[in-house]
Amino acid sequence: MRLLYSLLLLTLSSSQSYAAQIALIIDDIGYRQSDETVLALPSAVTLSVLPHTPLGKQLAKTAHEKGHEIMLHLPMQALNGKTLGLGGLTNTMTEAQIRHTVIDAINSVPFAKGANNHMGSLLTQLDDPMLWIMETLKQKQLYFVDSMTTRFTKAGDKADQLGVPLLKRQLFLDNDTSANALEKQFSSMITQAHAEGNLVAIAHPYPETIHFLRANLQRLKIEGIDLVPASSLLFINISPVDGANPTVTLR
Repeated sequence: MRLLYSLLLLTLSSSQSYAAQIALIIDDIGYRQSDETVLALPSAVTLSVLPHTPLGKQLAKTAHEKGHEIMLHLPMQALNGKTLGLGGLTNTMTEAQIRHTVIDAINSVPFAKGANNHMGSLLTQLDDPMLWIMETLKQKQLYFVDSMTTRFTKAGDKADQLGVPLLKRQLFLDNDTSANALEKQFSSMITQAHAEGNLVAIAHPYPETIHFLRANLQRLKIEGIDLVPASSLLFINISPVDGANPTVTLR
């Protein structure tokens, strides 16, 4: 009986020792002067910077100095044919062109530890381009976050094939920037983080989003959720199983 009681105490203490975790990534940084408002967000927020942008390099340096984790936001061809801007990757590019473009993009964003795709609903479906991109990211020791702009993405398969550290976006916060929509998504983010143990969310530097986050991010602490840099979720995945102890698996 005493042994059973000790095991019960150990179970309860173990389950309480793991807080749910959210990695919040702000995309599309680098073109607008208003993007500087992301620097007012907590340093645990991860910032993903577009390559070759007028403000990207300086914002990455300043954000890094303030403690933010920096990512490269790689423009990839979309099904809707939307213009990509500098550093864009398309299905008409050769292997050499894709590798060269990715390396140039990495060099344009100082302190980048990882990358995620900007758009890419077309390109991420293609085996060869995604293989070349992942090989280049591995060479440069960057992790990858699949923004999941299509359910047919091959990015995860190629990253796993090569051993590139991988995360997948689970929630977009601000497809709709109305106050009601932001609150709905933020509440869903909290609920999903509690249910799954950790969560990757993506938002954008819209004025409405930044204002909302500055007013509401403290709610995560009240909810017992840790806001963490994206790379923190690469090392351990904590998810409750039927209310029992969290399971810990290497990613």
